[in-house]
Amino acid sequence: MDEDQLKKVIRNIMSETQSKSSSSTNVSGTIKESSLYAMFDRHKMERVIDAAVDKANEIGVGVTIAIMKNNQVLQMSYHMPNANLVSCTLAPKKAWSALAMKEPTKDISPDIQPGAGLYQMETMLDGRLASFAGGIPLVIDGKMIGSIGVSGGLVEEDEAICEAAVAAFLKETK
Repeated sequence: MDEDQLKKVIRNIMSETQSKSSSSTNVSGTIKESSLYAMFDRHKMERVIDAAVDKANEIGVGVTIAIMKNNQVLQMSYHMPNANLVSCTLAPKKAWSALAMKEPTKDISPDIQPGAGLYQMETMLDGRLASFAGGIPLVIDGKMIGSIGVSGGLVEEDEAICEAAVAAFLKETK
C-alpha cells in the first residue's frame, strides 16, 4: 500500500468516526452523556409523569412516580395527592431495584425466595431491594439508561401505570 492509499484509508476512517460521534452514540457504542441529558429533559419527564397520572386516574388509584437515571440519581418524582404516604418511599426503591438488578422488579421475586440463588438478598441490602411489580428499566438501543418506579396501588396497578410511563418515555426519546 502506498502513501496515497494509506491517506485515503485514514480519511475514510476519520469520516466514519466523525459521523458516528455526531449521532447519539459514540465510537464505543455507548450513549453520549449529552444525549443522555436530553433524554432526561425536564419537559419530557413531565409528559411521562402526565401519562402515568392519566393511567392512574383511569384505574382510580393515587401513586408516586419516580424516574431515575442510570447513575442512580432520582431525576423527577411526583406524588399524587390521593397516594398513600408509603408510596413516596417505595417508588424510588422500585426504580433503584430495576436499575440495580437490570430487570423489572416483578421478575426479581422468584430469585430471592428460600432455596433460590439470591435468597436473602433483600436482607443483605438492608431492605433497599423491592421485589414486587412496579419498577421497570429504561432500555434504549440495548443500553440501560435509567428506570421508572411506581407505587401506591395494588402491584398489578403499579405495573400497568409503570408500563404506561415507560411507553411514554420511549415515545419521547424517538
